[in-house]
Amino acid sequence: MAKRFPETEIKKLKGLLETKKNILITTHHRPDGDAMGSSLALYNYLKAKKKTVSVITPSDYPDFLSWLPGNKSVINYGTSEKIADKLILKADMIFCLDYNSLDRVDKMEEPLRKSKAVKILIDHHLFPEDVFKHSFSYTTASSTSELIFQFIQALGDKKFITKKIAECIYCGIMTDTNSFRFESMKAETHRIIAELIEAGAENFKIHERVYDSSTESRLRLIGYALKDKLSVLNEYNTAYIALSEAELKMFNFRTGDTEGLVNYALSIEGIKMAAFFSEKDGMVKISFRSKGNFSVQELSSKHFSGGGHKNASGGRSETSLDEAISKFLEILPSYKNKLLKD
Repeated sequence: MAKRFPETEIKKLKGLLETKKNILITTHHRPDGDAMGSSLALYNYLKAKKKTVSVITPSDYPDFLSWLPGNKSVINYGTSEKIADKLILKADMIFCLDYNSLDRVDKMEEPLRKSKAVKILIDHHLFPEDVFKHSFSYTTASSTSELIFQFIQALGDKKFITKKIAECIYCGIMTDTNSFRFESMKAETHRIIAELIEAGAENFKIHERVYDSSTESRLRLIGYALKDKLSVLNEYNTAYIALSEAELKMFNFRTGDTEGLVNYALSIEGIKMAAFFSEKDGMVKISFRSKGNFSVQELSSKHFSGGGHKNASGGRSETSLDEAISKFLEILPSYKNKLLKD
């Protein structure tokens, strides 16, 4: 595997870390396990190096990630905009983790674009925007958390990877690979997992905290979605689930309650693509998943202002839920041959 953090770039980053006083870590809107795992791993590492560092998220994130070490220090832009704006203005170094474009940070986009701070991208999504002073973008990485491990290693500071940092990185890799099952889980990533466990990460406890902490309402929502809202289109090897804002409210919806729901649809035998539509605050958010060579990244970017990875992508629509579904159904025939291909 080619070296992901070249020595020339790392030397520059070392110099920046020695001279810059106010460091900021940012990640994408509606952060997932990899976004928070990578952000808090880097946060804990920089704190151990006696740096002044803050983490700002564009929005809230699932409660099942609240156990991550450093979570209490996270600033939610959605509820603390004035405080966050001051930190962005004051920052002279900004890490941009797990997103490839500044439009992925929602309302934080404008202040980040205006910031004169040195921006460093560490990410694994396709087509990074050309606005970063230093860009470490590797689409073959399993997760941004894996890259943070390699970043710390490249800096010569693997000894700083404590149990806290190891748990953050483990959580990020675990969640972004659907419990280590994706094609992106190469031998090198498994070796990293072994080192994280050796550093103190209690793998079984992390699994329990993330996957075995559902509320009763969430389980009932999942049951309702699978029983009444799952549509299977065998003629296209496709399945989808759609939930309106009213339906979500029926089950006291909280951020993270629909996490992974799209994977249930993809798990059906013979299904090659799955989609999950959810309506909230006048916007329809769409999660796409696929198997094999079918690229949901291509579909989502072309039709739903989205992007991501070949087999895992997201999109959005500013139309009604019914209109978004109708559009999805209308474009399926143009992908039929690819969806039916072995």
